[in-house]
This record gives sequence, structure tokens and C-alpha cells, in this order.
Amino acid sequence: MKSKRKKVNKYRGSQTHGGGAKKKRRGAGNRGGRGMAGSGKRADQKKPSILKEYGNRYFGKRGFRSKNKKKINAVNIKDLEDKLMTLLKNGKAKRDNDTIRIDLSQLRFNKLLGSGKVTRKFEISVDSASKKAVEKIKKMGGKVNVNNNKSD
Repeated sequence: MKSKRKKVNKYRGSQTHGGGAKKKRRGAGNRGGRGMAGSGKRADQKKPSILKEYGNRYFGKRGFRSKNKKKINAVNIKDLEDKLMTLLKNGKAKRDNDTIRIDLSQLRFNKLLGSGKVTRKFEISVDSASKKAVEKIKKMGGKVNVNNNKSD
């Protein structure tokens, strides 16, 4: 039995693949427009069959995205403890007697989180901090200076 030749192969070299003149199957207008276009009569009236099936929520965009939402760049207490020697060596943290002062905005962090143990007395400046982090640092006799006056 001879297997049937694919139609696409039959059209190889024919330039238009059986679609008539070159102009005929050109562009999106041939298929009613791109995306959600079409499926209504002229002048963009309501599209009754679509409205009946999907309701009014089919068309248009929903909601919005805030463009200026501030990105949270957080750091845990554990990470500060681990990298403390490096921070002191590089001058990113300062030691006053038994207190270690760190400004987290210099390290490009804007939130302090409370994961990890506090073993030293810290004085930390940061835009925001979790309640747990503030609690742990105060327990060791340190303090957290929250710049934006909000703890969350």
C-alpha cells in the first residue's frame, strides 16, 4: 500500500500553497484581527455570542499594578551575626565599648528580620524591622532605630 503524501510537501515550491494570489492570505485582517479583535459586526459593537457565553468580564483589562512599590530587601539577625567580623573589618559596622552599631541602609537592606540568635549588643538603624527582631535585640540590651516609624 502506498502511503499518502502530505499536502504540505505537495505545495513545496508553489509560493502560495494553494491560497490564490500572493495578496490573498496576507496579514491579520484575513483572520479577523489579532487577539480579541473581531467576532462582532462592524464598528466594534458588543459581541453578543461572546457576552452570552462568558459575560461582561471577557473584555478589557482588570486591576492595576503599582509601578512605584518599594522592593523589600531583608536581612536576618543570623546573617548579621555570621558576617560581623567582615563588616567590622570593612568599616560597615562600628564597635563602641560593648555595642556594635550598624546602619543597614549602607548595606542596602531596608528590613530586619528576627531569624537567628543575638549574642551581642547591637544598635541597628533600618527602615523597618519585624517585632521579633526588635524584641530579640532589646532583650540583649541593644536597640533598633526604625527610620520610617513603622514596625511590621
